[in-house]
Amino acid sequence: MSHSGKGWEKMLILTEGRTDRYDAKAAVGIIRYRGAEVVGLLDSENVGKDIEPLLGVGKGVPVVADVASALALGPRTFVIGIAPRGGAFPAEWRRHVLDALEAGLDVVSGLHDFLGDDAEFAEVAARTGSSIFDLRRPRDGIPVGANRAAELSTPRLLTVGSDCNIGKMHAALELQGELVRRGRDVDFVATGQIGIMISGRGVPIDHVLSDFVAGCVEQELLDRAGEGHELFIVEGQGAVTHPGFSAVTVGLIHGSAPDAMILCHNPLRTEQRGGGAIPPLSELVALHEALCRHVHGAKVIAVSLNCGEMDDAGARAAVELAQAETGLPATDPVRFGPAPLADAVEGIL
Repeated sequence: MSHSGKGWEKMLILTEGRTDRYDAKAAVGIIRYRGAEVVGLLDSENVGKDIEPLLGVGKGVPVVADVASALALGPRTFVIGIAPRGGAFPAEWRRHVLDALEAGLDVVSGLHDFLGDDAEFAEVAARTGSSIFDLRRPRDGIPVGANRAAELSTPRLLTVGSDCNIGKMHAALELQGELVRRGRDVDFVATGQIGIMISGRGVPIDHVLSDFVAGCVEQELLDRAGEGHELFIVEGQGAVTHPGFSAVTVGLIHGSAPDAMILCHNPLRTEQRGGGAIPPLSELVALHEALCRHVHGAKVIAVSLNCGEMDDAGARAAVELAQAETGLPATDPVRFGPAPLADAVEGIL
């Protein structure tokens, strides 16, 4: 299943009252990887402010109070820029969506609540010629997984993590960018709404019934098999030790049948967001390799750290500690560059 979103441009991103790097992680990803196509951010609480201290990205992006104030910036697409726990649509944002549709903007949403199913939104969109893209709407006819991805000649790499919201997508995109710079033909396979917003296609894996998660990503890989890529980098989701999101993680592991994995971790986080202590990295490496062993054997080949809340000295110390604990190459790909990850991947190509 592939949403066609590569044409989304001149994006106005809605983060109203939730402009921080965790709630607004959709905005963070879009600004970091499609920043040239972002015209502004809508947040009435931060009008006129520099959002970089809040998001870690976005220096110079204008912040406006409402859609009317943004029209002078020439937006064409209105993007819901948060990814809240549970994916519910905040009722207080309704007026902003209606304003965007009345202005003729296309609306892109990665929430679990489908905006296109709302009668009022649909009526306004039909009248103004706007489109509503609900990125988490899965296609019909998803098969049950059958380990067919293991038969592909194109190698597959999966990012996995010590927790949810840990940097798996950023690691995958930074790695793809580095390998492309090295002349490799690498395809990023988005499995979440933010990755789909950035890459323009993918599968909304966390809105697929659990029995079909493996089959969904498996089918996406099979659909792309004839495109001639040297490597698929599959975006990971959740964490195998998380009490709420382990099912999607295991489904991705078995559905993508990876040849290698990169383990993602935030060194400052000792408890999972939602409950439970984070195990040691060495234990997580062994756990992920064990989950692969009887489907399609794969090794963790590198560690990607998210040190966004640390200073440089602390981040470098964390990288050295991860390397010592796991015996694997490690880096923070956003801060220090993804070269160590890419070097590790070259070994499977």
